[in-house]
Amino acid sequence: MSLIPSVQVDGKSLSLDALRAVAEDGARVTLAPDAKVRMQVSRAIIEKIVASGAAVYGVTTGFGKMSDVSIPSDKLAELQVNLVRSHVCGVGPIMPKREVRAMMLLRANVLAAGYSGARPELAELLLGMLNADLWAPVPEQGSVGASGDLAPLAHLALSLMGEGDVMHGENKLPAERALALAGLKPVALQSKEGVALINGTQAHTAIGALALIDAVRIWETAQVAGSATLDALLGTPAAFDERIHAARGQVGQLHAAKRLRELLHGSEIRESHRTGDKRVQDAYSLRCMPQVHGPAWDAISFAKGLYEREINATTDNPLVFDDGTVISGGNFHGQVGGMAADVLAIALTNLATMSERRIDRLTHPDMNEGLSPFLAHSPGLHSGYMMGQVTAAALASECKVLSHPASVDSIPTGAGKEDFVPMAMGAATKLRRVVSNVRYVIAIELMCAVQGIEFRRPLKSSPLLEEVVLRVRKIVPTLGPDRALAGDFAALADAISRGEFIV
Repeated sequence: MSLIPSVQVDGKSLSLDALRAVAEDGARVTLAPDAKVRMQVSRAIIEKIVASGAAVYGVTTGFGKMSDVSIPSDKLAELQVNLVRSHVCGVGPIMPKREVRAMMLLRANVLAAGYSGARPELAELLLGMLNADLWAPVPEQGSVGASGDLAPLAHLALSLMGEGDVMHGENKLPAERALALAGLKPVALQSKEGVALINGTQAHTAIGALALIDAVRIWETAQVAGSATLDALLGTPAAFDERIHAARGQVGQLHAAKRLRELLHGSEIRESHRTGDKRVQDAYSLRCMPQVHGPAWDAISFAKGLYEREINATTDNPLVFDDGTVISGGNFHGQVGGMAADVLAIALTNLATMSERRIDRLTHPDMNEGLSPFLAHSPGLHSGYMMGQVTAAALASECKVLSHPASVDSIPTGAGKEDFVPMAMGAATKLRRVVSNVRYVIAIELMCAVQGIEFRRPLKSSPLLEEVVLRVRKIVPTLGPDRALAGDFAALADAISRGEFIV
């Protein structure tokens, strides 16, 4: 059950929490009454323009390079239908359901802002499909992020027209039949409405915004896993002293250090080696967690600001203003989302790389402070977590490749009219892969760290970390004799995605 049971769409106040509630939990959606009024006003302006015969891009003209071609009034509806059909060119894997639901909500939110000149019926149909658990099978490849996510949004628009297929839950049905079974009617597009459905950043923004929500949970869990590793390795939290981090003054670093101190407070393991320990300082992967996790938090905060604004942004073209003017611009350009996704990928990759180094220290018999080699039950006979570190290394290295920014690339499209594009969809889909990889790496570290803490019994870690030990052990048992670990890693990664280890 969602903590947000319903969301009213008004084009200006959608939150990330509400987006997640609709995308993941199936929260009900409605169109705000004032949004409906705004849409009716902008629609009236479009109809007045059509009646006057004035040349307005995308309304009475062709598109892109063909924007100088005037379209006869009796062909304007056909123009919009042809636009949608011609842009249904996506290829590759189908976007996950939660991402398509987020995209549908975001597109309805754009229309609700009242700058698109579309009838309220279009937004209402999108919301009706969400409430009926209907979603379009949208291929994830084929968008360069400008003029927005044309191909993905066209696949969505096609389903609103009652063409192609629609998913009902996990079952595929012809769109017209699926809509009818839900008591919904397909729309017959009118002037401007095709471009109002497919021009915008909602596909890559949907992927990126959900990945951002995942990234926050991953960061918090990385702090927990890193703290547990430090304690299991008899490390010192002295490097997290507030005075050190205040002297540098970086916001994320201060936040990370404070949280690490809280997580480790009251550890019996720490007290057991406070005196007599000849080590002056720990390795970077332990000592410098605030200096690495902190900038990652700053990057997440940066991306959060971009996405919070973008999910309420009007990204259509042209825009219809209430004084009757219609202006063509470039709000569909996805540089914002592309850069946000690239920054997140880089930040998360650093978390994964540092986590993998801590996993190595937990399992390496020359560095794990007297723990069993590879945390094995009977070293030699059993391999323990030897391959866990290998898996983490493979995932971390893949993240390094995926963290190369997509948004610095560009390739001209549209016969040179669209001569600088952001590759935002590519940035978003590789971010999704990074999120999955990092979640697994942190899951492996968490599993190893808990095993390491248990090797220190009867001493206990801090109260907070002991709670984490209990939560981990409710999902996976202590590793005794060797067993297949893939299922354990998957179960813990899934729990991380739900935020179950944030204490």
